[in-house]
Amino acid sequence: MGLLSACELPNRPQLPAGLNSRFNDEQPSLSGDGRLVAFVSNRNGKSQILLYDLQGRRFIGLRGLDPGGAIAESPSLSRTGRYLVYISSIQGRPDIVLYDQATGRSQLLTQGYRSWIRNPNISPDGRYIVFETARRGQWDIEVLDRGPLIELDIADGSRVPSPQQ
Repeated sequence: MGLLSACELPNRPQLPAGLNSRFNDEQPSLSGDGRLVAFVSNRNGKSQILLYDLQGRRFIGLRGLDPGGAIAESPSLSRTGRYLVYISSIQGRPDIVLYDQATGRSQLLTQGYRSWIRNPNISPDGRYIVFETARRGQWDIEVLDRGPLIELDIADGSRVPSPQQ
């Protein structure tokens, strides 16, 4: 295999229009179905999480996601991208936030948590979130179970019946 430098490859795959910019685009996360990519970018003058539809070649607005001056990083998407978890840091203190695209609502999952956390990942169905924590003085893995009564992110998008119905 040869090393190329400062050359254009004739059959180089084209990037989707608008995905990359002259700004920093980093920390990508791909939805389980491969349709969406969430990433951190400073293209709008501040660090924020953006969501891009690879099939439609367009950005998807995330109403209600803007953390209002907080630093947002480490996004992770569920199977169809309905759920997005990320780290939100206000005054340097990291918390895990869950954003639901279907409702446009954000939920702070680690409120009152007294340890440093990083690198959250959500399960494809949206029920479980794993993350690193320094609670015991070293980096360990914790699992947060959102419970059996949540609406799961399932492949065909149909609703999961509530046990109370």
